[in-house]
Amino acid sequence: MTPYYEESGIVIYHGDCREILPSLPKVDLVLTDPPYGIALNTDYSRFKSTDVQGRSYTVVEGDGAVMDFTFLFSTANQCVVWGANNWPQQLPFDPLRDGWLCWDKRTNETADAILGSPFEMAVVLGQRTYKMIRLQHCGVKNGDGDRAGRLHPTQKPVRLMRRVLELFQASTTILDPFMGSGTTLRAAKDLGRKAIGIEIEEKYCEIAANRLRQEVLAFA
Repeated sequence: MTPYYEESGIVIYHGDCREILPSLPKVDLVLTDPPYGIALNTDYSRFKSTDVQGRSYTVVEGDGAVMDFTFLFSTANQCVVWGANNWPQQLPFDPLRDGWLCWDKRTNETADAILGSPFEMAVVLGQRTYKMIRLQHCGVKNGDGDRAGRLHPTQKPVRLMRRVLELFQASTTILDPFMGSGTTLRAAKDLGRKAIGIEIEEKYCEIAANRLRQEVLAFA
C-alpha cells in the first residue's frame, strides 16, 4: 500500500479500513471515534455561541446504520472506542479486564449548560479503566477553544484525545481506523507517539495531513 501521508512516525492511508487493516501489523492501542449508526443531523447552523455561528456539514459516511465493528478488537492489545454504547451487543466486554470512559461536555452540573448531548461514552478493552473527563464541547463550542474551528462534524478536541492517550503511557503505536480530520494522530504527534490513521473520505485525509504539518498546536 502507498501511504497518503507519511512523516515523523505518522502514517495516513486513504480507503476502507476493513480492506486495509489485514495488511497492517498489530499496534499497541486502537483509539477511534467511528460512525455510531445514529444518522446524526450534521446541520450545525442551528447552533450558535457568543462568538461563533455553526455551519452545515456533509453527513458522516457509514452513519446511516450500525456496522459490524468486531473486526476492530483483534487489531491491538487495547482499544478505546467512542460510541460503543450504541452497539454494546458487539463488545467482547469482560468486567474484570475492561472499562469505560465518560466525556462530560458540561462546564457545570446542569444538563442545560450545553446544546446537544451532555456526555459521550467510550469502551476501554484491555485495561480496567473507569474515568470521567470533563471538557466542554458541543454545538459550536469547541474544547480546543471557540475559535479553533471544526473541520469534521463529529470532530473530537485534541485536548480530549491527548488526555485519553496519557492513560496509556506504554502504548507507543496508535491506530485510528476511522480517522476523520486526524485528531487522534495530531494528539499522538503532540505526545511523541507513532500513529496510523485510515480514512475513507479523501478530503479528510488532506485535512488531517495539513493539521499534522503544523509543528505546534498550543492547546493547554
